[in-house]
Parts: sequence; C-alpha cells; structure tokens
Amino acid sequence: MLYLDNSATTPPYPEVVSTVTDVMSKFFGNPSSIHHLGIEADRLLQRSRRAVAETLSCKPQEIIFTGSGSESNNLAIKGAAYRYRNRGKHLITSEIEHASVDESYKQLKDQGFEITFLPVDETGSINLEDLKHALREDTILVSLMYVNNEVGRIQPVMQVGKLLQAYPRILFHVDAIQAYGKLECSPRLLGADLLSVSAHKIRGPKGTGFLYCREGVELYPLIAGGGQENGFRSGTENVPLLVGMAKAARLATEKREVGTPRLYHLRQQLIEQLQSIEGLSITGSTDPSDMAPHIVHFVLTGIRSEVMVHALEEVEIYISTRSACASGSISPSRVLLAMGKTQEEASSGLRVSISIDQTAADMDFFVTELQRAIERLRY
Repeated sequence: MLYLDNSATTPPYPEVVSTVTDVMSKFFGNPSSIHHLGIEADRLLQRSRRAVAETLSCKPQEIIFTGSGSESNNLAIKGAAYRYRNRGKHLITSEIEHASVDESYKQLKDQGFEITFLPVDETGSINLEDLKHALREDTILVSLMYVNNEVGRIQPVMQVGKLLQAYPRILFHVDAIQAYGKLECSPRLLGADLLSVSAHKIRGPKGTGFLYCREGVELYPLIAGGGQENGFRSGTENVPLLVGMAKAARLATEKREVGTPRLYHLRQQLIEQLQSIEGLSITGSTDPSDMAPHIVHFVLTGIRSEVMVHALEEVEIYISTRSACASGSISPSRVLLAMGKTQEEASSGLRVSISIDQTAADMDFFVTELQRAIERLRY
C-alpha cells in the first residue's frame, strides 16, 4: 500500500496514539473542575498550550484550542468580522481558498459584508498590486492561505504581512493548515494577527486544531457557553486529543529541518519522472521555491480525475483529485478554473501529497503504476 494523500490527512504518530490513550485512561477530569482531577487535567491542557506556542514562538495565551482547522478558520474570519464591523464591512480573500474560508466569506456576504475575491495567475498566486488596489478605508480583514491545499502554490503571505503593517486597523489572517510543520510559520515573521492550524495534517489526531490570535486582537465567539479558552471558544476541552496534538506539533517542528529538504528532493524527483509522460502537465510554478515541498499536482488530459483515482486504488495507491472536503464533487475544480484552466483540464487534475517517510523507490513505483493505468484507460 502506497499512501500519497497526506494533504487530506496523515496517519498519527505511534507516540501520539500512545499519548492519547494514556491521557484518556488516566486523566479524565474536566479541566474546568476545581477538585484534584480537574486540576490535573487543566495542568496537562496548559502544558499542551505552552508546547504549541513554542512551535510558533508566541505566548501561550495567544493559542485558542479548536475542534478542527475549519473551525479555526471560521472563528478567525467570522469572529473578526463580527467584532470589528463598526470599523467597516469590507473583507478581502482570494478565489482559491479552502472551502472553510470561501464559505465563511460567502455567509458574511449574505449578512451584508462586502467581499473582494482576489484573482490568481496561471501558477495559482495572487498579485500584490491587486491587493494594494483592493484595500479600502473600511477594510477590516485580509485572509489568505499560506499554501494552496490543492495545487501546493505558496502565497506571498510574508510580503502581504509587510504591506499590511502600514494599515494597523486591518487584521491579517493566514490559513497555515498545509504549511505548518513544513514551512516557517512564526506569526511575527509573517506579520499575521491570526493563524489557523489543524492537527491531523501533521500526524496528530482528527478533531483538533488551534488558532493563533495575537494578544490585543478581540474575536466575537462563535460558540457561547462556559467561557473556556478565555471566552473565545466555549465547551469542555478534549484534553486527550489536545495533548496528542501538542505531541504531534512538537514532533513535526523537530523533524522540519531535515524533513522539508527531503520532501523537496522527493518532489523534484517525482516531477522529473512525470514530465516524460505524454499528455501530462504539471500545475503551478516551475520555480520550486514557489511551491510547497509535499504537494505535486498535475493534469492528465482526456482522463477524468476520479477515474484515475479509482484505477490506482486497485493497486493500493492512494492519491486525490483535490481537497478532501470537495473530493466527492464531480464538478470541475474551482481552483484550477481560477488559474485559467479549461473545463476539461479542471476535471482532470490529480494531487499527490508525500510524506518524509517515503522513498525514491516509492516515487518510481507510483510513476510506473500511473503509466500502466494511463495505458489501460486511454487504449
């Protein structure tokens, strides 16, 4: 079995599974309780918060634990929009954001907010000049993904952060879900006021995530209740999974220095092999520094993407057509359409996402089986 869908989800580290099991069985107290069991659980929770904060070089009180990356995005965008709507009702994002961002903006548009969706070029990147021209006196939030989850294009978030320093009343949210653990994600370095992360993309447990919220930034809470997470996100915290997330965050950060160059090497090897296949076109920028180290996206003209996914599944190779949140859709990819692809091309996109545990031999095996599948499906 060759699993090449790591952008959809990742298998948890064995250490994470062990940690979650141990905490779930031994520390079941409610962290809001004032008795000994509650205090023990809260101690683990706060230790996890400090561990996560260390990976971002931020303060523990700037970390809000959530139930997913999608919740982190929703809280950042809607929480900021509702809280600062007295300043203005203009928001900016791009045409290729994750569904949790795109749909949040569409909901806000229905509620009277004005949204500017920035276009992208053929490589999948926004243009800084377009952003400059979109900024207005009543702009209160800019939200961009660090790495596009479908094609792997890195957005110029650091340049955007520098640009927005001249606009202190505009908040900058970075969806770092596909970047965290692979690229530098320090909010201070990026100039981000808000930054979203999901645990299951870094070999942590599903159902957990966090939002960095810069000290001094206020958010309107989307979940009302007992006031957990400093009032930003009520609900009893899932201590075992959050401890597991902290463990995964630490491991991902420790492995990044060696792991990211290794991923870039594997990615380049895979691209060189794929380029020899007739009718196959690599998506994104030809400059490797513009692209995430773990994602290779390509278009196979004449073969619908879901057909190829199932053909490879027959030999136990697992890839995807696009974001897991949209992979069940048979409509053309809106990301590829925004990049100027034709309807046929946008229906033929395939995403391969690799991990540091994979090898050059794995890439060879994948390309060999892909070529065999192409021959079967075309001829």
